[in-house]
Amino acid sequence: MSDAAQALKAGPAPTVKPKISRDDWTMRLFMGIIAIYLAVTLVMPLYAMLSKSFSTYKVDLSGYGLQVDTGSGWGDETTLDAINAKHGAFKASDLAGSSDTRLSPLALFPDFSFRSPTKYRLKNLRPDVVFLFGSERVADAEWHEYTSNDFRRISLRPVKDIGASNYLRYFSTPSLFYSIYNSLFIAAISTLITVTIAFGFAYALSRSCMRFKGFFRLVAMVPILVPSLLPGIALVYLFGNQGVLKDLLFGHSIYGPIGIVIGSVFFTLPHAFIIIQTALSISDARLYEAAVSLRASKWKTFWTVTIPGARYGLISAAFVVFNLVITDFGLPKVIGGQFNVLAVDIYKQVIGQQNFEMGAVVSVVLLVPALLAFAIDRIVQRRQVALLTARSVAYEPTPSTRFDRLCLLYCAFVAVFILGLLGMCQYAALIKFWPYDLSFSLTNYNFDVMDGGGWASYGNSIKLALWTAGIGTCIIFSGAYIVEKMNGFTWGRGIFQLVAMMPMAIPGMVLGLAYIFFFNEPSNPFNFIYGTLGILVVCTVTHFYTVGHLTALTALKQMDPEFEAVSSSLKQPVWRLFSRITVPVCLPAILNISIYIFVNAMTTVSAVVFLYSPDTTLASVAVLNMDDAGDIAPAAAMGMMIFYTNALARIVHLLLSRGIVTRTQAWRAR
Repeated sequence: MSDAAQALKAGPAPTVKPKISRDDWTMRLFMGIIAIYLAVTLVMPLYAMLSKSFSTYKVDLSGYGLQVDTGSGWGDETTLDAINAKHGAFKASDLAGSSDTRLSPLALFPDFSFRSPTKYRLKNLRPDVVFLFGSERVADAEWHEYTSNDFRRISLRPVKDIGASNYLRYFSTPSLFYSIYNSLFIAAISTLITVTIAFGFAYALSRSCMRFKGFFRLVAMVPILVPSLLPGIALVYLFGNQGVLKDLLFGHSIYGPIGIVIGSVFFTLPHAFIIIQTALSISDARLYEAAVSLRASKWKTFWTVTIPGARYGLISAAFVVFNLVITDFGLPKVIGGQFNVLAVDIYKQVIGQQNFEMGAVVSVVLLVPALLAFAIDRIVQRRQVALLTARSVAYEPTPSTRFDRLCLLYCAFVAVFILGLLGMCQYAALIKFWPYDLSFSLTNYNFDVMDGGGWASYGNSIKLALWTAGIGTCIIFSGAYIVEKMNGFTWGRGIFQLVAMMPMAIPGMVLGLAYIFFFNEPSNPFNFIYGTLGILVVCTVTHFYTVGHLTALTALKQMDPEFEAVSSSLKQPVWRLFSRITVPVCLPAILNISIYIFVNAMTTVSAVVFLYSPDTTLASVAVLNMDDAGDIAPAAAMGMMIFYTNALARIVHLLLSRGIVTRTQAWRAR
């Protein structure tokens, strides 16, 4: 019998599992640590918020026994529910509320008088109900006797239950339900306008030989450096009741959908421009040459070559802008007026009414369109195919005097829009008293006499941005390295990757509110960070985790896996390879992650508006508080301080990047 026949008779060879090395165990350990971090800072808070949205509270009158002595001895024992059925004092809706609901039983007694000699006995009939005598909690099952004067200090506590009544109440409240329509309407209109403007801007820069391209690219990035509240403040000075251009609105008010849309276009334009410009830059010149040889008109070439080639970029930009607009809080809070949107409803429910359960419901409602937009964007990106092949020819625009001038004029118009809003904020910040005293002064920069926390808020933002950039970059890059370079453990890496992608779809307002429910729980072992700068750092790192994670993965995928193989063959520990090879090679990407987190930590409002304490107020929140107090010019001044800080950070980042590239990336030029 031949060797082949013997092998077939013996059956398939047993599968040999590769031995897990010490480095693999080390990487799995670190991935577990970062996974625990993401679970504690993302998954558990979101679960706590979801649970809160289904928590219902109702005062159960049948759980309280009552006896009344009008002077002829104690009457028969009854319940508060029976008294309510007799007098019809409370409806079912009156008995429902939040965990902080307090119900006084006085309405059950139409003839009640605190001067009356009538006496009352009250007791809890079940262990799940309690009542309060003043601030004293009474939870036993004994009779407690009170005079009329004392009885008016009684209040009943609600009983917790699980159900969907919060959602039913939300969708049956017209003012709250209309917020869904308003948010979707604003997001759709803003997305259409922003993507159109961004496409024209990117098309002009990539398809023309116009001058000053570098300047216009720089201007397009300016809105990233300012909080979303700032364009709202600028629009107030331009088109408000005392604005310099108020007549241009032809009687319409800037406070409402018009202002929100204009401001949304301002702060989302850079995000759409970056995506669309990337899509347009990947073009094959051979397709345009074929169109010319076929004598196709420029209009037909545009619709049959340019648009199909950029369609995935356009779709991705649309969903990114939609997500940014529908989840933004700062802009509609400043200029929305009475036009309610979901993000502002969360703020009103939590801060205005202290109704945390309804705030959680609105958060879940806001989470749905954000998750859908994110999921569709991911699906679209997966379907994208390569537009450049090894045979492709890079597209180079040809000079055309008329077209180049039109592109220059269009880009100049967009630049005036961006710089005009920013310049208006700076002008207003230097005016002594708008519009009566237009002389220049630095009075508005005296933040210590304004609401919002003074210059300490600005200092706290600097601390937050530095800590977030340092700690966040280390966590994010380490997690991405482990996911990309670790051997085996495929299912664990897949779960980690899924969780790492989640923060991009979670609105800041939702995450901040989830942190209240989770970290403010006294039994939580991490409760000690609540109200400190630490929770702001954790929330900000988690909120902006995904973009940094994707940036790190992109850089790590460019490194050949042979590095790990060579390191293993030389019996070098993984941490030495990481510190001496991986980090130096990926240093430009690491710096990009750090500056991205720094800038967003300076400008974010929605993620931290629920979490700051009197000692940890931030500059972006100070802008909101000063605007609420009517100090609009100081709010503009603080917003400009954020802009100048981020601009300076960008310059430092550029200088560091150039120096580091020169010293550590010389191998790329070989």
